[in-house]
Amino acid sequence: MSDHGTNSKSGAANAQEFYTRWARLYDALATYGPGVATLRERTAAALDPRPGDTVVEMGCGTGANFAFLRERVGSSGTVVGVDFSPGMLAVARDRVAREGWENVHVVRADAATPPIRDSDAIVASFVSGMLADPAAVVNEWSELVGPGGRLALLDLARSTRPACRPLNALFHGLVFAGMPSKRPADLSAATDVLDRRVVAAQRALRERCADASYSTHALGFARLGAGTVD
Repeated sequence: MSDHGTNSKSGAANAQEFYTRWARLYDALATYGPGVATLRERTAAALDPRPGDTVVEMGCGTGANFAFLRERVGSSGTVVGVDFSPGMLAVARDRVAREGWENVHVVRADAATPPIRDSDAIVASFVSGMLADPAAVVNEWSELVGPGGRLALLDLARSTRPACRPLNALFHGLVFAGMPSKRPADLSAATDVLDRRVVAAQRALRERCADASYSTHALGFARLGAGTVD
């Protein structure tokens, strides 16, 4: 994962340093956090790649999704993880080596402008809120997979369920804690920006995929969209 909403070189460098510093802790939360494995399994199921497909995960972080994606594409398929944080990718490479996955590869690059020219499916988990222009990026991903290719987005945003709205204050704090920047101005805008970006990304997916599905999970804080590009 990375904060692609940062336009300056110093901001991008700060984001990379932040995610590198906390890569091991992030991996523990991303792998063993309550309900996280279920969300990742649901995302792989919603993406629904076929055996032998090439799946690219944008903003792969420490590779917590790799096992679920690899199970879907089988030994004849390929999983490629893209992320711009050296620390995150180091943990992802350790995971791949430890599991002996010869058909899983990682690439250091910006998920917003990936060096990918062909793939059957693209998935991104908890990335949309970090993109400066999520709709444009989702459209770019749609072009990469082409007609018949699959897209899936798993995002976090404030819950709109009435019973869960009191928990949004806690979610706000968690969002701010996970941000590379800790400027006071960012605190008040953090969840507003996140919500807008998630909505824009999910809307772009629905516009590009006639069969798009959408569901909410984890008390409404997790948004899962998937579909086949027209």
